[in-house]
Amino acid sequence: MTTAAVVAGLGAVTPPRVVTNADLAGRLDTTDDWIYTRTGIRQRHAVDVGTATSDLAVEAGLRALKSAPPGDVGMVVLATTTPDHPCPATAPAVAARLGLGPVAAFDVAAVCSGFVYGLAVGAGAIAGGLTDRVLVVGAETYSTIVDPDDRSSAPIFGDGAGAVVLRAGGPGETGALGGFDLGSDGDLADLITVPGGGSRQRTSGQPPTARDAFFTMQGAAVFQHAVTRMAESAGRALDRTGWTVGDVDWFAGHQANARIVRAVADRLALPRDRALLNIDRVGNTSAASIPLALADAALAGRLAPGDRMLLAAFGGGLTWGAATFTWPDVDVLA
Repeated sequence: MTTAAVVAGLGAVTPPRVVTNADLAGRLDTTDDWIYTRTGIRQRHAVDVGTATSDLAVEAGLRALKSAPPGDVGMVVLATTTPDHPCPATAPAVAARLGLGPVAAFDVAAVCSGFVYGLAVGAGAIAGGLTDRVLVVGAETYSTIVDPDDRSSAPIFGDGAGAVVLRAGGPGETGALGGFDLGSDGDLADLITVPGGGSRQRTSGQPPTARDAFFTMQGAAVFQHAVTRMAESAGRALDRTGWTVGDVDWFAGHQANARIVRAVADRLALPRDRALLNIDRVGNTSAASIPLALADAALAGRLAPGDRMLLAAFGGGLTWGAATFTWPDVDVLA
């Protein structure tokens, strides 16, 4: 009998501090309307001093575990671009703080595609018999790597975390993950980057600058690649699942920009009202964006067990990925 990974629990969290467009307008010489019309964002959440990515990951993971039926987790996969430290990985600390014992735990660094990559890794571990249950977390504190005075990036990003529990089950079960598609193009790595902190910068022979620590992105080029790659990847995932676009009830795209999500829906010929959007309230939360969007829609009562879900993401690397699953019968905690 074929073993599939089944979504058994979902939890999400955002920091309590809200940063509105009005809060940014004066410092960045912009307006709420300028930010909203270009990004679809009204506000975002930001951590306070003393709160790290692992803190959000632990809270989201705890909520996902409470949402799921009891069972021993054998692996933790943490998708993040903002780990607590360059070394060690953050996932082992998250597993320890959750009381999961000496389980396999590691980080996935695929930037905004990280959650989809994490789902694929978790599904593969279950299908391969390595474990019966995996906790997949997407957690970010982008406020720690974005230049607060950069008008092009500071309004876009927010902090948050989302997590799912995957368990072993059958491919016909409600909540079962279906087809995946993953890809990358390292020739375009310079479109999204944090220049400093790694061996390339440290062996360059050039003294580090304050700018090296901050996230940079070539927005116009990223927009075009994001739309193309997400749509193509989504199409391949649908093909591998045996679904058509007409079978899709909901599209949860990476919440990079409201215009990107809508453009991907248009490229797929999917009605825009089937595209989930919560970027107006949380901003771009990178690897956390898809689980946060799913949790938001579930809490709003928009999702029903058995709904056919299509996920697609795009991020630095460049990386992209897509996945399908049916919505489970779970109580989401957020």
